[in-house]
Amino acid sequence: MPAEDTRGPAEPTVRDAISAPDAEGRPRRVTRRFPLFTRDTARPEGGGRAAPGDAPAPARQWPLLVVLSAVALGLLLTALDVFRYGTLLIGAGLLAGAVMRWMLPGVGMLAVRSRFTDIATYGVLGLAIVLLAMMAQPHPWLQIPFLKDILHFTLDK
Repeated sequence: MPAEDTRGPAEPTVRDAISAPDAEGRPRRVTRRFPLFTRDTARPEGGGRAAPGDAPAPARQWPLLVVLSAVALGLLLTALDVFRYGTLLIGAGLLAGAVMRWMLPGVGMLAVRSRFTDIATYGVLGLAIVLLAMMAQPHPWLQIPFLKDILHFTLDK
């Protein structure tokens, strides 16, 4: 049960065993342990606006709009039976997101986690989609010989 300090209005109140007053007299945490209940979430590094605050809302989130537009166009191409080019565009959009996350100091809502996690996620997924699009049948643009050997080894009886 927290103990209240009753020395008068001039003295700061310490509400529990792990808080102490700061320079302004407000209780603050002096432990590195996480609180039992999280009240707020910190923005990811680079998660601020990508354009000035007086710009219209879409302009402030232009990096996210670039990636979403590329993915949407790629999905449209895929739906219109231009599979290889559509999936290449989807992968290129994700790779562009990884490059923007790496190069730009503020990318708005494109920042989801830490910079490293975002770059790794966008980069690995984008590269995987591009490689799979290039290896798609019929007439693959990219042939990796050991993959065919692995497939035959795993499926042979």
